[in-house]
Amino acid sequence: MTLPDTTPSTPASADAPATGVEPDVPRDILARFGGISRFAAGGAILLVAAIVVIAIVHLTSEVRYEDVMGALDSTSWTAIALALVFTGLSFFALTFYDVSALSYVKHRLPYNDVALTAFAAYAVGNTAGFGPLSGGAIRYRAYSRLGLKPEEIGGVIAFVTLAFGLGLAAVGSLSLLAIAPEVAPLTWLSASGLRIVAILVLTAIVALMVAGRDGQPLVFSRISVRLPDSRTASRQFLVTVLDLAASASVLYVLLPEGTIGWPAFLAIYSVAVGLGVLSHVPAGLGVFETVIVAALGQTASVDTVLGALVLYRLIYHVVPLILAVLFVVIAEVRTLARKPVGSSLRRVAGRLTPLLLSALALVLAAMLVFSSVTPTPDENLAFLSDYVPLPVIEGAHFLASVLGLALLIAARGLARRLDGAWWAALGLALAALLLSLVKAVALFEAGLLAFFIISLLISRRVFTRPATMTSTALTVPWLTAMGALCLFAVAVLLFVYRDVEYSNRLWWEFELSAEAPRGLRAVLGLVLFSGAVAFWSLMRPARGTIETPSPDDLDRAMAIIAQQGMSDANLVLMGDKSLMFSPDNRAFIMYGRQARSWIALFDPVGPRDAWADLIWQFVESARAVGCRPVFYQVSPAGLSYYADAGLRAFRLGEIATMDLTNFTLKGGKWATLRQTVSRGQRDGLEFELIDAADVPAILDDLQAVSDTWLAHHEAKEKGFSLGAFSRDYLSRQPVAVLKVEGKIVAFANILVTDTLEEGSVDLMRFSPEAPKGSMDFLFVSVMEYLRDRGFKRFNLGMAPLAGLSERRSSPVWDKVGRTVFEHGERFYNFKGLKAFKTKFHPRWEPRYMAAGGGISPVLALMDATFLIGGGVKGLVKK
Repeated sequence: MTLPDTTPSTPASADAPATGVEPDVPRDILARFGGISRFAAGGAILLVAAIVVIAIVHLTSEVRYEDVMGALDSTSWTAIALALVFTGLSFFALTFYDVSALSYVKHRLPYNDVALTAFAAYAVGNTAGFGPLSGGAIRYRAYSRLGLKPEEIGGVIAFVTLAFGLGLAAVGSLSLLAIAPEVAPLTWLSASGLRIVAILVLTAIVALMVAGRDGQPLVFSRISVRLPDSRTASRQFLVTVLDLAASASVLYVLLPEGTIGWPAFLAIYSVAVGLGVLSHVPAGLGVFETVIVAALGQTASVDTVLGALVLYRLIYHVVPLILAVLFVVIAEVRTLARKPVGSSLRRVAGRLTPLLLSALALVLAAMLVFSSVTPTPDENLAFLSDYVPLPVIEGAHFLASVLGLALLIAARGLARRLDGAWWAALGLALAALLLSLVKAVALFEAGLLAFFIISLLISRRVFTRPATMTSTALTVPWLTAMGALCLFAVAVLLFVYRDVEYSNRLWWEFELSAEAPRGLRAVLGLVLFSGAVAFWSLMRPARGTIETPSPDDLDRAMAIIAQQGMSDANLVLMGDKSLMFSPDNRAFIMYGRQARSWIALFDPVGPRDAWADLIWQFVESARAVGCRPVFYQVSPAGLSYYADAGLRAFRLGEIATMDLTNFTLKGGKWATLRQTVSRGQRDGLEFELIDAADVPAILDDLQAVSDTWLAHHEAKEKGFSLGAFSRDYLSRQPVAVLKVEGKIVAFANILVTDTLEEGSVDLMRFSPEAPKGSMDFLFVSVMEYLRDRGFKRFNLGMAPLAGLSERRSSPVWDKVGRTVFEHGERFYNFKGLKAFKTKFHPRWEPRYMAAGGGISPVLALMDATFLIGGGVKGLVKK
């Protein structure tokens, strides 16, 4: 991974934009590979789900739906109460995963904030469990608002994942050592074989701990991992034991007494959870159940096991999600009532509300679909027959499944805070509430829908982003979730009506007692609707054009720039970037398009309170035309806004700024620069600042210097984040020149704003006649000039790949970038550029690229490189 240059074009620093891709590698191949890999992953998940459906149908071949319902009804309230207690204990333990993770990345936060974030992350992750609605997405949004850097959040997510995986393996192996004879009959291995497997796993874990003790990094090929210290690891192991023991007990107390010993069940439960996670099926649905049924089917009746599993899903997965939604809704009510709520808790709750409601909508969508393919209790049907006509009951069953799928689609919009999704979800939930009463008098279902409706109404002010539901298509993870829902609906239909012999007449059979035909028609509607949605999402072509700004647009942009302090915003004057203005015309985004990437340069230009809506407007517009939104070279100030828009930040490098208020060359640390300036004066260098109005008179001289510089370096003009020699562009800002005996030998255009907050240099060109050290002389002269006129700081530009994390626990992105920085001199003078800026003793601040996850950041960086360099030919020619 390397970066294109975003600094002044100087002989020392701008030989070429950095690129880690050889010119003969077609970018489209990588882009298509990224798209194919995402679809392949989604297809693999659906294949696993299909295999699970076949397995569960086979394992339950002797079980009847009525038996499972009877087992549910026979579960004692004492067992349910115990399950709720163990659920609370498990989630309490889960919060300490995040506590340990924050300690690992050396960042402290109040426990209340951590507990809310962790509780919500696990409530959503356990229930939905896929990319956009995962624990990682929750943590990224919450912790970015609480001040953690992207690399720190990545460390937290990595720690939590690794801690759970190792802890799960350790607990399962220890359990097998103790109860291998009890588990062996449930598997194809002998007791001795199971113990050997357990010993091998434990040996590998111990070896890892010993090798990584005291912070010693573990190196696997090119990836290094720093394990936590012994104290943290021991504490985390106890947390994992408590979590797994409590969560396993939730299901254990719901099983019939005497089914299996608790230690043996803990081992089986650990394997089932692990396989559910590895399957990548949302929430491990079906995979977990298949393992449990296969393991316990020989010691207990399958109908009681299935009944316990249904209750387990409700208690351990749905109840915590409802509690999490209830908490953020209460926080919202207190805010609306102007009652005090902890500031950090209020910020976190506001960020989590959309994702929590989205996950709840997903659960309700599955509930509507499954209820539409299951029979209505006889007493409820008898009651309905007295008040509701048969065609209405038939239509209610069919529409319920379609509404369920529509609610799943709305769930994606809720996660993105779309106002259109809010209205759609509210309308769908109201209609589903009415249908749940009309089709089956389903009071529990109606109660959950009512809770969802109330939560939506209370949280209305969170969903303010203007967008229509038809403007964007479903992404691969959501299409995969939709496909999995259809598969499991078919599985439920086959399970419930396995005794009904199929015939064509079932499709046209309309009778009050004809439950199977109603379920069959509901599944047909579900499949047809999902197929139409998938076809639209996959086949819709990328469209939309990027228009260059008009003179009026540039004037509007310059009026905004003049009132804020980011000097680099003057790059808009190049006219090679499109502009997107906020509705109130107080801010704008400048951006370009390369392949399927819309790349915005810098943060939005304008007041901070206009950023959030404008960022979302850009993200939504890019996705509406089938492109990925990217923000290139953004500041830490905007990270929470990008996270809220569903983007992740990846560090690009560091920007160097000088404090001009006390800038002077006095003192020992400035001795080298003083000598350079003195030598330049002896060599006859003269500095002059040419006002914008007088620049046209010297453009021919500047053109000669620029052409000579390009020819000498065998380079071509760049664009996007770099200025190019343009007469119109240079005439809009002052230009600093160096002369020798009255002849211009070097120049640089100066970027400034009316606020006097910041100045910077963009285009810098030297002729071969310029004395040695002219670049340093010019920089010092410009800084002294700006200081004397009241400017507060000088922007030296960005050092690509500088400042990336050197921790062994840092993300792979940082590791690759650091390697390129250390050994990538063949492609670009990374170290030389950093060294040049360091001699001015600047303050360094990180800069990021915000993009989606998966392969998107890599493709986005490549697109930015091509956009700056003018395509592959531009890179080849430098």
